[in-house]
Amino acid sequence: MRRAGLYNRQHAKQVGGGASVKAKIGKLLLAVVVLLICTVSLLFTSASTSGGAAGSGYRSEINLEKLWRSADSGGWRPSSAPRSDWPPPPSETNGYLRVRCNGGLNQQRTAICNAVLAARIMNATLVLPELDANSFWHDDSGFQGIYDVEHFIKSLRFDVNIVEKMPEIRKNGKTKKIKAVQLRPPRDAPISWYTTDALQKMKEHGAIYLTPFSHRLAEEIDNAEYQRLRCRVNYHALIFKPNIMKLSQSIVDKLRTQGHFMSIHLRFEMDMLAFAGCFDIFNPKEQEILKKYRNENFAPKKLVYKERRAIGKCPLTPEEVGLILRAMEFNNSTRIYLAAGELFGGERFMKPFRALFPHLENHSSVEHSDELPENTQGLIGSAVDYMVCLLSDIFMPTYDGPSNFANNLLGHRLYYGFRTTIRPDRKALAPIFIDREKGRKSGFEEAVRQVMLKTNLGGPHKRISPESFYTNSWPECFCQTSPKNLADKCPPDNVLEILNSQLSQENDDPESNSTSVRER
Repeated sequence: MRRAGLYNRQHAKQVGGGASVKAKIGKLLLAVVVLLICTVSLLFTSASTSGGAAGSGYRSEINLEKLWRSADSGGWRPSSAPRSDWPPPPSETNGYLRVRCNGGLNQQRTAICNAVLAARIMNATLVLPELDANSFWHDDSGFQGIYDVEHFIKSLRFDVNIVEKMPEIRKNGKTKKIKAVQLRPPRDAPISWYTTDALQKMKEHGAIYLTPFSHRLAEEIDNAEYQRLRCRVNYHALIFKPNIMKLSQSIVDKLRTQGHFMSIHLRFEMDMLAFAGCFDIFNPKEQEILKKYRNENFAPKKLVYKERRAIGKCPLTPEEVGLILRAMEFNNSTRIYLAAGELFGGERFMKPFRALFPHLENHSSVEHSDELPENTQGLIGSAVDYMVCLLSDIFMPTYDGPSNFANNLLGHRLYYGFRTTIRPDRKALAPIFIDREKGRKSGFEEAVRQVMLKTNLGGPHKRISPESFYTNSWPECFCQTSPKNLADKCPPDNVLEILNSQLSQENDDPESNSTSVRER
């Protein structure tokens, strides 16, 4: 019995030990399988995201033929006509609104749009906006020298009353102009400021003068009709004078004689480089110039070049622009129109770009006009650049952060029919360029293509801060004929007839044929 019991105990021990070994082997096999799966997954992820793609022979493709055409509209089309009740401006208003638009051409352009909206909000008669050309451009062309005044006033007749100058009044037997009280609006002021503070002063004095008037009305307004008014001003009312339009069209026609052409806003200029704090690529003398400019024009701030560069805060150099385009498979026969001021650093920085793309033009090289030489850095030169970039097949801004020129063009091209734009993601591209500078050039072009394929190339997309309304007015200023949302339905084809009818009814009274101001 003892032996049998001993045998049973030993046998049970052996059986239990065997089961334990099998369990350990099972766990080991499971761990090996999990490890293999993770390794394969890691290798696959690495190959699909960056350098692994180049190592595996994979090459992403960019369809250049598609890029030369407009982007897919997704069934949307531009439309800024009113879609709800929009009464015409009454013949009797609360007073006159004067504004002084400071900054460059495109900063002034957004200010004009805001001025029209402010006049509508306050039921004011807008005096033709003043362009503060002297402080920025040293150019005194003014509104009348750049824009078609008659077209501007006529196209906005359903929205606001506009006069070219402040009228004169007769008081105590003397004729004199109405004196406007000067106000400084808060930056990005809400509508409520205009309907309270500004309106109260207007009613007290008969006229107000808002200066400066750059970014003085909030962009994001929860009123689609107000936003559509901004689009009507920006894309329909603000037309350059016939001589500027003719000159711009002549340049475009000459560029198109050999097929497609691309425009690039090469923002490699002293003011933007100083603003960005990107000094280290320049020689000591150039760095001294940039630092001096920054100290004189911008608030003090400690900026470390390597940190700024690593997060994409520096404007792309001309060479980097060329390398992006080459990676996207544009060849050296591509015709490129450059919209730029004086490039900082000169030919030293342009030479590598010119080696990659020799067919570089600007308005002076294409059009030998007597009208341009004196205005290449002024309002007329900027207006010509704007129109050529608007009409080009592809537009590429190299620094669209604080650039009003680039931002307005992106919005205008979107409204103009989803025209292709190439917007480099500087933050995503920065480490790729830094690696290349350190000699790690393998897979460079593929890595650039992977970044560029993820960017929006001009189609409708949701506006996300910090993107401006003037950069992307979708969906407020677009519509669909068969929408899922009724708010996106296109207005009736006879919308102009309806507005004309309303305007006629307002002006039926023979005494209301001209704008007047309510008596106080």
